[in-house]
Amino acid sequence: MAERSTAAVDVAENSGDEPLTAKADQSTADGVAQNPERDTDNDEAQGSDGAAGPEKNASPPELHSGHKLARRYRLEECVTRLDGFSSWRAVDEKLRRAVGVHILPADHARARSVLAAARSSALLGDPRFVQVLDAVEENDLVYVVHEWLPDAIELTTLLSAGPLEPHDAYQMASQISSAMAAAHREGLAHLRLNPNAVLRASTGQWRIRGLAVNAALRGISSDTPQRTDTESIGALLYAALTQRWPYENDAYGLSGLPKHIGPIAPDQVRAGVHRGLSELAMRALVNNGATASRHEAPCTTPEELVKAIGEMPRIRPPEPAFTAPPEYQRTTYQQGTYGRPAPHPGAAQPLQAPPPPLQSRTGKALKWAVSALLIAALGLGSWQLADALMDQGNQSDTSNNQPTDEGDKSDENAKPATPLKIKGAQEFVAEGGAQHPGDVDKTYDGDTSTSWRTKTFQDGPPIAPYKPGVGIVYDLGSVKELSTASLGLRYAGDHTTVELYASDSLTPSSLDAMDKIGSVRTDGTNATVKLSKPVKTQYVLVWLTAVPHSGEDPTEYSGAGYKQAITEVKFTD
Repeated sequence: MAERSTAAVDVAENSGDEPLTAKADQSTADGVAQNPERDTDNDEAQGSDGAAGPEKNASPPELHSGHKLARRYRLEECVTRLDGFSSWRAVDEKLRRAVGVHILPADHARARSVLAAARSSALLGDPRFVQVLDAVEENDLVYVVHEWLPDAIELTTLLSAGPLEPHDAYQMASQISSAMAAAHREGLAHLRLNPNAVLRASTGQWRIRGLAVNAALRGISSDTPQRTDTESIGALLYAALTQRWPYENDAYGLSGLPKHIGPIAPDQVRAGVHRGLSELAMRALVNNGATASRHEAPCTTPEELVKAIGEMPRIRPPEPAFTAPPEYQRTTYQQGTYGRPAPHPGAAQPLQAPPPPLQSRTGKALKWAVSALLIAALGLGSWQLADALMDQGNQSDTSNNQPTDEGDKSDENAKPATPLKIKGAQEFVAEGGAQHPGDVDKTYDGDTSTSWRTKTFQDGPPIAPYKPGVGIVYDLGSVKELSTASLGLRYAGDHTTVELYASDSLTPSSLDAMDKIGSVRTDGTNATVKLSKPVKTQYVLVWLTAVPHSGEDPTEYSGAGYKQAITEVKFTD
């Protein structure tokens, strides 16, 4: 991947008084892209907004379903064909998964910018964004491969059913703002942040697609990218609260505002809108120096928007609705009344007493059999008890005549294990890059909610051939006698392999320089390595050589794949 660059958003200049978000929404649909993984919406190109004049674009390449790129990506369905480029749903035959692909000719006027934007976005590696997986130029084509999330739902689709609940709108604004703040800290802007670019995953996490790439495909740039993206977040929140697009034109299946009346706060458009979110939307939407009617300071960057959201009272999710069970209704069938006429209303019916239990011939035989079994059991139990007491008396006599030291041995065997205190730790890297070296202290802080985690690998469970393994070296302070290591793990599944090594320092030179002292394999969230005999050492390496497959984890900001996280490590002598 190339170095991160801002070339992704510096292709053309936008001019004019109308906000960039509004301009981006003057679109026409081509009627093909209905899949929720459509990575670019079907707007017409905005080349007319640039100061450099119209671009001369090459004709789109002639591609078809079944065409294969790099002998790996098989094209399945064209979801967008626009302005010299096309977007496809494809299959990565090597990893057997669905992907999305943008394709344009290598001599297209924006091909260089698209490549730079894709490579910059891929370097960010933030799971809150739909990830760019590959960016290649070959055979006179430039293509960008990205994740395909079939279970995710576009905000456009969600809003077609009605406005979002206040808690959902709050979560969307919070997660989108923090994600864009992180992107801008790395010099990346979106500039096409609209309801088609925002997805809600099946886990409830909000994700953004097309970071930098969507703008590069259409030649969009901005002199104030942070303000542009902040205004877009305000428009998203406005639409989520009101089911209306906050400009005069209709867009994304939403009706625009009445013409010539200017910006109206969401709580003036629709009754019942959360007042705090309404004010927040206006602070982000009207951020060119003007303020809303209540005179709050505008938010001009995603960072300011994150701060404003943090100062709001937290909006809790709605309480689950309780449905009362239906009233019990007596059935028409009653014992002894089947086939008989219904009694006259008001007539008293005599209650029949139930027959005495076990009065039949079979019942009497059963009672005698049970009684005989009980008597036999009592007799056998009494005989065994007497025999045991006699044996115990004989053994006590023998023990009085022949004293032994078995009592001392049992006391030694019952000696409880002593925890060994961890004085420090450091991640050990045998090959390649580190995992998360800043989090190693979370594995012995006494808090199981914190953890050190590995990267996410595409294949597994064995980590090889990516790496021989990953792990942490622990310092016990001085040479101690080690018998057991216990690990708390975050992810269960098939399977985790843990190996234990004794090291002579906190920073060993290689894996071969250490002695392997134990290993264990587990499918659960706990792993205990018991040594065949105690080992004296000051430094212990906990080494993972296989990790299970686990789904997306929003709390750890990690995607689906083969991975593991250590929550707590304990050593005992």
